[in-house]
Amino acid sequence: MSIFSVGPKVYFGQGELKKLRDINCKKAFIVTDPFMVTSGFINKVTEQLELGNINYEIFSEIVPDPPIEIVAKGVKAMDKFNPDAVITMGGGSAIDAAKAISYFRTLVKMGLDSSAKIIKPKFIAIPTTSGTGSEVTAFSVITDKKFNMKYPLVEEAMIPDMAILDAELVKSVPKAITADTGIDVLTHAIEAYVSTNSTDYTDALAEKAIKLVFKNLKKAYDNGEDMEAREKMHNASCIAGLAFTNASLGINHSMAHILGGRFHIPHGKANALLLPYVIEFNAEVRVSAAQEYTRAAIKYAEIAKFLGLTNSNNVREGVKALINGLKTLIKSIGIPSKIIELNISEGDFINNLDEISEIAVKDGCTPTNPRGVTSEDLNELFKKAYYGR
Repeated sequence: MSIFSVGPKVYFGQGELKKLRDINCKKAFIVTDPFMVTSGFINKVTEQLELGNINYEIFSEIVPDPPIEIVAKGVKAMDKFNPDAVITMGGGSAIDAAKAISYFRTLVKMGLDSSAKIIKPKFIAIPTTSGTGSEVTAFSVITDKKFNMKYPLVEEAMIPDMAILDAELVKSVPKAITADTGIDVLTHAIEAYVSTNSTDYTDALAEKAIKLVFKNLKKAYDNGEDMEAREKMHNASCIAGLAFTNASLGINHSMAHILGGRFHIPHGKANALLLPYVIEFNAEVRVSAAQEYTRAAIKYAEIAKFLGLTNSNNVREGVKALINGLKTLIKSIGIPSKIIELNISEGDFINNLDEISEIAVKDGCTPTNPRGVTSEDLNELFKKAYYGR
């Protein structure tokens, strides 16, 4: 039996933060990062809570790639405040951290008193970047700073109850972050489309997200004030999130998790550096008498066709057209084409190569990749992405 979960209620457009005054709670625990506070962005949330006579406390210690220690600190702060709602505002790091804080706090309370009825606080996510889709997914990525590793957590209990997508919150996002997060959206959608767990439902969402990114990412990158492009990218991020939380992902994310954790590369940029090589690997022709194309190759060619990158029905040509289209898009938004261009020394990279390949093959996203892999396969893919060959 297959299952498709539609996720939280999503409010989208401009000015949707007004929904916060009607969330029917008395105490809200806000999880965010320091910039949201110092920039005054958080006031957009607190003003609405005040209008709704809702008491609140702000936990603003979230950093990029949130470490386990910050999550533990957040659990203690949340437990002390004892809210009936958790509101998180920020990028993927803030939302992922809030998910982990809320989830582990509930586990701790259950462990202290297994007979008690635990009421899970209402969870509301407000993204300020168009990238992770974390506001509608069961995924959270937490970092172990000691070992420079990222751990993807997947728990249905972490899916928010409500997501508010307000395009006004993303119009000031810098070009580099717009680029990185935009390619993260695209990678989510493409990996969901070819995942071994993909369905008609997830394919429909992934296809729409891919089309939205190709049409609007460059526009949003060139002109952050283009509110139509910003809103479309915000929607694409959420739609791709709904696709991959049901279909899961693949080795592009498996590799990006450890590549970013070990070498401190932004997640979306890590995905961009790997994506052309992963597609090429997944699409390789199956060896048989009929020389059949793999399911992944056929679906990659479908993407190229519905994007208008090719008119050919030839699968091999379709895959090549998709790879070339991706390379063109990635270059147009200022993302390097190979890891070596990030000033990561060859010696450091090679010394880490065997270990990061072993870690990537065990990542939670690997099982749904359309092609089975070994650590040796990923070792070769990492090298291709490093040298750009």
